Amino acid sequence: MTPKPAAAAAHATVYGYPRQGRNRELKKAIEGYWKGRVDADALRQTAAGLRRTIWQQLADAGVDEVPTGDFSYYDHVLDTSVMVGAIPARHRDAVDADTLDGYFAMARGTQNVAPLEMTKWFDTNYHYLVPELGPDTVFTADSAKQVAEFKEALALGLTPRPVLVGPVTYLLLAKAAPGVAAGFEPLTLLDRLLPVYAEVLADLRAAGADWVQLDEPALVQDRTPAELNAAARAYRDLGALADRPKLLVASYFDQLGDALPVLAKAPVDGLALDFTDAAAANLAALAAAGGLPGKRLVAGVVNGRNIWINDLEKSLATLGTLLGLADRVDVSASCSLLHVPLDADAERDIDPQIARWLAFARQKTEEIVTLARGLSRGTEAIGAELAANRADLASRTNSPITHDPAVRARTAAVTDADGRRSQPYPERAAAQRAHLGLPLLPTTTIGSFPQTTELRTARADLRAGRIDQAGYEERIRNEIREVLAFQEKAGIDVLVHGEPERNDMVQYFAEQLSGYLATQHGWVQSYGTRYVRPPVLAGDISRPEAMTVRWTAYAQSLTERPVKGMLTGPVTMLAWSFVRDDQPLGETARQVALALRDEVGDLEANGTSVIQVDEPALRETLPLRAAEHAAYLEWATESFRLATAGVRADTQIHTHMCYAEFGDIVQAIDDLDADVISLEAARSHMQVARELAAHGYPREAGPGVYDIHSPRIPSTEEAAALLRKGLEAIPAERLWVNPDCGLKTRGWPETRTSLENLVAAARAVRGELPAA
Repeated sequence: MTPKPAAAAAHATVYGYPRQGRNRELKKAIEGYWKGRVDADALRQTAAGLRRTIWQQLADAGVDEVPTGDFSYYDHVLDTSVMVGAIPARHRDAVDADTLDGYFAMARGTQNVAPLEMTKWFDTNYHYLVPELGPDTVFTADSAKQVAEFKEALALGLTPRPVLVGPVTYLLLAKAAPGVAAGFEPLTLLDRLLPVYAEVLADLRAAGADWVQLDEPALVQDRTPAELNAAARAYRDLGALADRPKLLVASYFDQLGDALPVLAKAPVDGLALDFTDAAAANLAALAAAGGLPGKRLVAGVVNGRNIWINDLEKSLATLGTLLGLADRVDVSASCSLLHVPLDADAERDIDPQIARWLAFARQKTEEIVTLARGLSRGTEAIGAELAANRADLASRTNSPITHDPAVRARTAAVTDADGRRSQPYPERAAAQRAHLGLPLLPTTTIGSFPQTTELRTARADLRAGRIDQAGYEERIRNEIREVLAFQEKAGIDVLVHGEPERNDMVQYFAEQLSGYLATQHGWVQSYGTRYVRPPVLAGDISRPEAMTVRWTAYAQSLTERPVKGMLTGPVTMLAWSFVRDDQPLGETARQVALALRDEVGDLEANGTSVIQVDEPALRETLPLRAAEHAAYLEWATESFRLATAGVRADTQIHTHMCYAEFGDIVQAIDDLDADVISLEAARSHMQVARELAAHGYPREAGPGVYDIHSPRIPSTEEAAALLRKGLEAIPAERLWVNPDCGLKTRGWPETRTSLENLVAAARAVRGELPAA
């Protein structure tokens, strides 16, 4: 369908943009501040410069309305907690003494004060800081950041639109503060929170804001009638404010479902909806709800979460249909572009054919502007762009890169038996105990050890030709020897080689698998100053040769204790990559699983008795709608078993998960049939151990006793106290002792002390157990 030109010119906009800068200037400035090399003024100047650059680039590309307030030093949900004055009592003194240091203390903790809990932002790999609320929480408005950034953009002659996390989503993301009675629901604080939002909106209006965006992605999840009534009440009250900016309520990541008519009827001025993938159902639902007469619709037709070019003709057809459903239709990405890298043009090493298929944040902005122009002026105004887009889409569809007949034949031949261990867990556990000879409460780590400056320098020297491959490998061998020597001296029972040769737990494998490609500059924020470069899953997947056997076998040759083989599981390989959008995810997962199955078999054949296949993304990839959970979990758990089920009974299979709501997937964790699972538990005070116990989880588990995402060093007694909590839920013969996650981001001094304390805690608690 060719859309008629819009009655009024369609505007191009985005909900948010990557924060880090082209060379990750923000990361470097913040980490420099933490280390005392950069002062607060210099950090603020760097941040202000990055904001100006972002806004100017958007305006130069043709974006009519730029977002403000989405920029953050660490996390936009943490920024919202500051905006509404929801500062935990333990952090108030730090915030009062120094706003910036107090802010980072909430995010990272200090040696004496624990940080806020961190978990995944819906089904993405972005992490947010969980608000802590209770019946005694008193909200107070602090709009300084939002107003200042709005004024910065206004001073550049731009049209800014402040973006805030909406009040309903903020409360639905929050948790009861430590010590609050069980059963407390943060949403009960809505009437207390709304006047604070009203004050912030009034401040923004006084500063000149015409529109303000309130993000409510929590409403795309299954919501109870009470939660939907709360949303209706919130926007009835905010919409009734006498002196307010126009309100644009935004949702993304899925369809709104029952929340759509609630928001469509609310006295707000516009809705921003996702029309991509699963959220495409919003179009029919919007029509069924009678559209948005008298209101603005911002149509998210460019996928803000993947890196593939948009089908411009398909998007124009969607936009043409939407013209009849609202008074004004504008064009945007489906969500903030925070979730994609900055600029595909920076990639010089990607096959030019594949490069034509890629669109990062800058290219997506160009697509949005093109679509807005086509909607406003008709398709003849963008004829050249449509022709080029059509050719690029056909190039991808017909490319041999995307189809490998041998891989497809192998996946088609998989049977149910391929995904089942040949022995039940009790038989395996007995065989593993006899083979491994481990004590009660065995200690281990999750896999990675600190990635030191020397290791990064070695990789840079190899790339630059300053050392040859032999010189690089000798440095890796030296690091492995040091890591193993430390673990043996510390008394750790099951060792790891530390992964010094690996850059990232997904990228390392992607670089060795056919069908993947890696970027050089495709950085995406995971949390705080942690950025990753998700590889691109461009074609069918296979393993040309062994990926980890050499270094694992070398490590095992240096010690009598078991050394874990370390792999990344199929679901996480998908979740932390940019996946194909031209075939079902389950089919891609099966391809990756078969490649990993080959690796697991080779590790076992070369003497590795403990193999860990990490699946930290299993929960984050869970669809947002419950109706879709079963189908996802079926292929997700099957792919893990397919990767791991071919080993002997006495080979112990571990898996690892971190920073997610595990209670939603306990049955799936059970269905993985791993012998041992390690999970994040330190910040959540062993909640996952209780969830496993409530489920009746029958296998071994290691709920973490050391929060590695904070620079704090847990004392022996602190780790022991957590371990005792774990023992209240999991019997000693099935309980492991380990950190929450890998140690890659930590420094050696804190790592040494923390692990020594962890081992001491295990020994102390082991000594408290009754004699067998």
